[in-house]
Amino acid sequence: MPVWRAVAVPSQAAMDLADFQTQMRALYGDRDRGRGLARTFAWFTEECGELSRALFRGTPADREHEFADVLAWLASLADQAGVDLARAARRYADGCPRCGSAPCACDRPGAG
Repeated sequence: MPVWRAVAVPSQAAMDLADFQTQMRALYGDRDRGRGLARTFAWFTEECGELSRALFRGTPADREHEFADVLAWLASLADQAGVDLARAARRYADGCPRCGSAPCACDRPGAG
């Protein structure tokens, strides 16, 4: 099993997606892999519920906190599933994956 080290990033600096996924792996990877994909997904959905509450009843600080938690659990899920989030995000790099336009020019709502 590889040993992962936390990425040293000043707390006020922006963090790119690849570094974030590496950081989550270093901080929580062993624990999350031990929990397994199904239970980690359950935690992810719990955090999505907390984000929902923050979006509609929380403060801006609450929303930021919950977005960070959802992103952390998403990174853990991706890591366990063997998905590189930075690579996956490239799907949207050139515009809408369906029509290729930016902004999306698809005819139907929710397209993409």
